[in-house]
Amino acid sequence: MSDRSKAATGVGAVAGGLAGGVAGAAAAGAAVGGVAGPVGAAAGAVAGAALGALAGKGVAVADPTVDPAAEEAYWRAHHASRTEDTGSFDDYGPAYRYGVNAYGRHPGRSFEEVDEELARDWNRARGRSTLDWESARHASRDAWQRLSDASVRAAASGAPRDGL
Repeated sequence: MSDRSKAATGVGAVAGGLAGGVAGAAAAGAAVGGVAGPVGAAAGAVAGAALGALAGKGVAVADPTVDPAAEEAYWRAHHASRTEDTGSFDDYGPAYRYGVNAYGRHPGRSFEEVDEELARDWNRARGRSTLDWESARHASRDAWQRLSDASVRAAASGAPRDGL
């Protein structure tokens, strides 16, 4: 497995673990919890998180041309030119990653279509970033748009999307 695949799998597993784990835990916990009480709910949460992580691995591998490490390197080098704020990459990095991951989770949709959902989930995804969603939105949209533009260019040329 290449370093690129390892990175994509790791990022996808985390994203899937968060998104799929929450949904899976809720469903499994409700089903099992109704029969077995609090112990069943806990078992459901563990099962949901594990299934969510596996689903996340599938999301990351589904588009092997997106290299999260390359995207992070790109945004680390260019983020200062994309914002009027003097915030550090430590604050903006999670927002760029969030945009990259969200693009992969919502194929065929526009940023505007998922903006409300992204806003709702930003506080869980932001890590140590001090940005609120209003500030993080621009960086997430930039990362999303960069991938979307690369996809459109590749489709128009018929060429693979390597080397975004």
